[in-house]
Amino acid sequence: MSSGTHVTVGDASIPVIGYGTWPLKDEECARGVATALQCGYRHIDTAEMYGNEAAVGEGLRAGGVPRDEIWLTTKVWWENIGDGPLQRSAEASLKRLGVDQVDLLLIHWPSKTIPLAESIRALNDAKRRGLTRHIGVSNFPTRMLDEAVALSEAPLIANQCEYHPHLDQSKVLAACRRHGMAFVSYCPLGRGAVGGVLEEPVVREIADRLGRTPAQVVLRWHIQQPSVVAVPKSGNPKRIAENFDVFNFALDDADMQRLSALARPDGRVVNLEFAPEWD
Repeated sequence: MSSGTHVTVGDASIPVIGYGTWPLKDEECARGVATALQCGYRHIDTAEMYGNEAAVGEGLRAGGVPRDEIWLTTKVWWENIGDGPLQRSAEASLKRLGVDQVDLLLIHWPSKTIPLAESIRALNDAKRRGLTRHIGVSNFPTRMLDEAVALSEAPLIANQCEYHPHLDQSKVLAACRRHGMAFVSYCPLGRGAVGGVLEEPVVREIADRLGRTPAQVVLRWHIQQPSVVAVPKSGNPKRIAENFDVFNFALDDADMQRLSALARPDGRVVNLEFAPEWD
């Protein structure tokens, strides 16, 4: 359920705009996190694979916001999601971040070799040990999501997947809603290059009409959908602030539909060789 600024899943309350940190590194990453917190973000997203957890931790400490006011997510890389490696990976993440626990620990990608039952068992054990308050998955298509939910003792509260107007994720969104989970959009603005989402005439026309940036329009499209959270990334302080400034306007139904109609078959940006079979 969405309150406008948060998505509530069970006893978890997830801020709908998070600060994504891939592929920021070192000082740029620490500065970006601190800037985001000072702009009002209370949701920071990182991962073991990003190689920036220490810098994220530095940014958290520099941001001046109490730890208990921040929703912090990290992810375990797919090679480390066996029983034993997953828990060790989570412990190492906490050490690098300089925190006692994260708010959400995700399996970053499913594995084609490690049984899902083993990974979900290990994820539940990490929660039992207090390494994380909540658990979830990332890059899980509907079939795997159904299986993961059935295997898990504790609720899986989120599935983080690529999502933007060029990519139709209606099947995964429906599965998340069926399971009472949040859908967290990574790459929420699509490909930044020429021909990307932000260059679309429809996006630009709506932005001009509302006196908003194209990015603000697309992020608003995300958070007006039930139980959707978006984690845009920027190293630019002006854009970091703009990307958070999406709570004082709304898109009408026609604009929402026009943006959703931009989906296309070649819309996926992130499609790695170890990816699962997508919906």
